[in-house]
Amino acid sequence: MQSIQGRDPASGEIVEVVIHDGVIRAIVPVPSGEERWLSPGFIDLQVNGYCGLDLNAESVTPEAVIALAQKLVAFGITSFLPTLITAAEERIVAALKAIMTARRISPLAAHMIPYVHVEGPHLSPNDGPRGAHPRAHVRPPDCSELERWQTASGGLVGLVTVSPHWDGALDYIANLAKKGILIAIGHTDADTARIHAAAQAGAVLSTHLGNGVAGELPRHPNLLWAQLADDRLTATFIADGHHLPADTLVAMMRAKGIERCVLVSDSVAVGGLGPGLYETPVGGAVEVSAEGKVGIPGTGTLGGAALPLKDGIANVARLPGFSLAQAVRMATENPGRFVGGRGVLRVGTPADLVQFAWRPSDGTLDIGRVFVQGVEQ
Repeated sequence: MQSIQGRDPASGEIVEVVIHDGVIRAIVPVPSGEERWLSPGFIDLQVNGYCGLDLNAESVTPEAVIALAQKLVAFGITSFLPTLITAAEERIVAALKAIMTARRISPLAAHMIPYVHVEGPHLSPNDGPRGAHPRAHVRPPDCSELERWQTASGGLVGLVTVSPHWDGALDYIANLAKKGILIAIGHTDADTARIHAAAQAGAVLSTHLGNGVAGELPRHPNLLWAQLADDRLTATFIADGHHLPADTLVAMMRAKGIERCVLVSDSVAVGGLGPGLYETPVGGAVEVSAEGKVGIPGTGTLGGAALPLKDGIANVARLPGFSLAQAVRMATENPGRFVGGRGVLRVGTPADLVQFAWRPSDGTLDIGRVFVQGVEQ
């Protein structure tokens, strides 16, 4: 039996969380004690890599997957979705097998990785909405390919980002939804009717809303308004200060409603490596600015993000009209709905916890202690 104290962002109260056998056994308010914040561990639904570890490299090893999980824990992440982007089928399958093996040999990876997010390859082939995804491997939705992914990985694919503009996309979405696989709309130039039809067919998420879209859109109607308006869709946002201007992010989150907003990092392998030019398997040459912006030189196209999820939480907590509690909810309880109900401080749930210091004066969120299933990392 062990315990940890901290201030709950949701209530503002200092609580003591009692842990036994990896599970929260009691949550007791205390009159005084640890002043650092204590919340459920952060949950990131979109991680491509970090600190030189690339899930989309030509050859992904189980050891790299485990190392990535260990790196992410240091930033308060206790659950994440390894995210594989558009590639040849054999490359997607090889990465899935590596992740499957990592989960088999590492109890930490097995818990932290509930399933895999495949972002593509069924995206728009057009410049702009396609983003940094390689055009050569963009292809229409194919249920038989999905079955091959699942056979190779033991059913590890749990989320697929797709553009609903394709013929057959709605049937594909409905088929996956019946199997319990989540569908997100993303990297698309679909019209508004197809957006709503995709939600009707079973899509439940919008992948990094406001990004992976054409640079110019009609004032109205357009696919952004449609996704903001459709309450069947929860939107994920990259709040790194580069993917969306502050005014845009504020307006989108207010329109969507706190309960339907999820923060993701979309972190890539060059994150954590510092400013400079890098050669990557996806997008080729990318440049990381001193401010942490990742872009493909000379194109204006972003190539993922360099900042971990904790920085997105800090950025949202400083926006007008938003609180630390709301920002934390967008990285815990809200994404937790899509990974089996994780991300809550509740008796009987896994003791995935993060203690952190928050300095609103300079927007710094410093990670302290982190527990995964009751084990301090």
